[in-house]
Amino acid sequence: MPVSLPPALDLSLDLLRCPACRTRRLHPGHGALRCPVGHTFDIARHGYASLLTGTRATSGDDAAMVQARDRFLSTGAYAPIREVGARLAADAVSEQGTVVDVGCGTGYYLAGVLDQLPGARGLGLDTSARALRLAARAHDRAAAVAWDVFRPFPLADGAADVVLDVFAPRNPAEFHRVLRPTGRLIVIRPTGRHLAELRGQMPAMITIDPAKEQRLHRALDPFFEAVVTEQVECSVPLTKLNALDLVGMTPSARHVSRADLNDGGVLPDQVTASVLATTYRPRWPRAGACAC
Repeated sequence: MPVSLPPALDLSLDLLRCPACRTRRLHPGHGALRCPVGHTFDIARHGYASLLTGTRATSGDDAAMVQARDRFLSTGAYAPIREVGARLAADAVSEQGTVVDVGCGTGYYLAGVLDQLPGARGLGLDTSARALRLAARAHDRAAAVAWDVFRPFPLADGAADVVLDVFAPRNPAEFHRVLRPTGRLIVIRPTGRHLAELRGQMPAMITIDPAKEQRLHRALDPFFEAVVTEQVECSVPLTKLNALDLVGMTPSARHVSRADLNDGGVLPDQVTASVLATTYRPRWPRAGACAC
């Protein structure tokens, strides 16, 4: 039986473009999205659309990572991070705006933004089918699409009022292309103090590169200028189960086993969550581009 078109995906159809044709719009039909020349993309029974084509996408979160993330975020430990993203988005867009969350994961942060913008719609992009199953249900105005951040996005030029990037890879050229001239990019990333207590206890965990900020600004500077930066830092109480999930939901999960945690001695009973959240405006014309 064909899958019906989820209402949130229907709400976002005008944003989408065929990833094969790049310019043609997609239309629903028989449980799939189709472009006028016949390219067809499945709508999963879990409610997200898979637009990925060709070579395999970069690695997305597996089932265990997604389950760990969902459990940990449901504790509210990262609510202050969610709240700063939602507030910066609300400051940048009208209630009827369009928010694109790149690397949306389970949709936790996108849902927080949409709760602050009662008339807005959201679209989450991620490579992980497991995460997209949750993202497609995270909010009644949030659609979910399988896509790889490192490829040109299957979105129309100037489609978004806000591009949200929380703990996710970045594609500055595509962020710039899909934002309206008045739009805003919001990037939330960890500082060197983020999860420092756990990393001190678990040397196998991935560390924060001290040059990360410099690389971020160098990559974004041709396309964007910073408007405002806020730091959010809070202490998160940590049980053994939460510690397992916190490590398990990050890229460190591929380097640290449960045995490592169990053998790690006394784990900290709290951990520092520390991030920087920056709102950027697009440069028009883009730095280095011809203005003729």
